[in-house]
Order: sequence, then C-alpha cells, then structure tokens
Amino acid sequence: MPPASAWPKGAARMTRPAHGEGCTARIISMASQNPKKPESPAVPPSVGNDDAVVLERRAQRVKPPHMFQVVLLNDDFTPMEFVVHVIQEFFSKDRETATQIMLKIHLEGKGICGVYSRDVASTKVDQVLQAARSAGHPLQCVSEPVE
Repeated sequence: MPPASAWPKGAARMTRPAHGEGCTARIISMASQNPKKPESPAVPPSVGNDDAVVLERRAQRVKPPHMFQVVLLNDDFTPMEFVVHVIQEFFSKDRETATQIMLKIHLEGKGICGVYSRDVASTKVDQVLQAARSAGHPLQCVSEPVE
C-alpha cells in the first residue's frame, strides 16, 4: 500500500486488519465534501388559479371471480345418511335441502351442493374427501367451473 502522503487529500483509505483480527477491511477517513442538500419541491399552484391541474380518480372495474360449483357424485357404497350429514356440515344446508340434494345425487348421478370462488370450492372438496376417507366411504366430490 502506498504511503499516506501519496493519497489525495480527503480520500478514503483502507487498511488491512492486524494479524489475528477479523478479515474485514476498515475505512480510516471519509470524503472531505459534504453531500448536497436536496432541491426544494416546486410550489403548488394557488387555489383558484386557472393554471391549476385537477386529476380525476377513475373508478376501477374489478371483474368478479370465476365461480366453481361443488358437485357430489353418486356411488353404490356411501350411505345416504352420511351424504346428508356431509351436505349439512360442509355446505350449511338444512336437513330438508340436504335430503333433496342427496336424492338428486342418488337419482341423477350427481348433485350441486354449492357455488363458490375457486379457492373456497377447492377447500370444500378437500374437506368432503377427508371426511369421507376418515369415515371409510368412497364418496367422490369435484369442483367444476360454472358455465
């Protein structure tokens, strides 16, 4: 390293740590010039001045989320009472409505239990499948986009 007299005035200089110290370098001195102050902001136009600019906020139009229907599929092994219980528990239907949905599943092969956004529908499907598996039933549940 050149001697300190060879360095320009006010320049930062780095030294090596002594034997046994850490491996990081140390800065001995800082730059001699102070940083510049930021410029002051422009003065806003006065109220009532014809040169004033008014920005209007546009209403944002957000599309509603794509909806998905949760469908239970018929099988020959899951008891009807269990299907009614699942519909009541996970889709918040009363006993009469749950029974009507269960009969539709039984007679037509499938029945719509509810219409939800994608994430909610996926969660409902997972909940139903988990409950069916833990009860030992092969009940199938899927979500389909609403057309």
